[in-house]
Amino acid sequence: MAAPHSADFFRRLADPAAFVDLFDVLPEVYLFVKDRRHRYLRANRAELALHGCRHEREMAGKTDFDFHPPALAAQYVDEDRRVLASGRPLIDQVWLVRGADGLPRWYFSSKFPLRGPRGAVIGLAGVMRPYAGTGPAVGDYARLTRACAYVLAHYGQRIALADLAAQAHLSASQLQREFRRLFGMTPGDYILKIRLHMARRELEQSDRPVGRIALDCGFYDQSHFTRSFRSDTGQRPLDYRRQFRRRSTDPAT
Repeated sequence: MAAPHSADFFRRLADPAAFVDLFDVLPEVYLFVKDRRHRYLRANRAELALHGCRHEREMAGKTDFDFHPPALAAQYVDEDRRVLASGRPLIDQVWLVRGADGLPRWYFSSKFPLRGPRGAVIGLAGVMRPYAGTGPAVGDYARLTRACAYVLAHYGQRIALADLAAQAHLSASQLQREFRRLFGMTPGDYILKIRLHMARRELEQSDRPVGRIALDCGFYDQSHFTRSFRSDTGQRPLDYRRQFRRRSTDPAT
C-alpha cells in the first residue's frame, strides 16, 4: 500500500496515463489497459506490434476477438472477467498467444484491477513478458504448443488423447503428466475448458438455440452441456445468457 504522501503525489499528476509511455522503452514488456467491456484503451509499442498494429488508434475500442482466434480470445476475456469480478490481481498466468506473424508463443501475463474515485472496478491493466529464464525450461511448454493449438482448432470435434499425444510427440501417459505438471489440469480438463469458453461466447453474442451451441462446441448432447456449464458457472446456459444481456445493457458497467 502506498504511503499517504505518495498517494497524494499521484493524485496531483496532471496526466497519470503518461506512465504508459515508460513501457515503450522497456524491452519485451507488453502493456495494455482495458475497460469493463474488455475494449483496449491504451497499449505500448510492443503490445501494438504483437497485434500487428502501428498506431494505438488501430487497437483502441477493439477486443481480443478482433485480433485472436476465437478460442484463444475467449480464454483471455474469461480471465479479464475474473479480475473485474473479484477486484483482485492475477499474477504470472501462463498463456499461449499468437502474434501478428501467426506463430503461437508462451507468455507470463499479470492483470490488475483499476478502480475509479469511488472504489468501483472500472477496468484493468495488464503486462506480459515472454516465457524465458524462470521456472521450467521453455521447451517444456513448447512441447505442448502443438497439442494446445490442435484443441483450439478442433474443439467442436471429437478429440482423442492419442491425437493430442501425437501432436506433442509424446505418449498418452507422458502428455497427461506434462499437462498436470505445467497447467495443473489434464488434457481432458483443457479440452472442456476451451469448449465452455466458446459456448459462453456464443451465448453472449448470438441467439442460437442452446442445443445447437452445445453440438457446435463439441458436447455430445444438450444435457451433458448443461451439466458441464452449470458446474463451471453455477448457472444454466439460458440463465447465463439472460444475465449477461442485462449486464451488457447496464450503463453502469
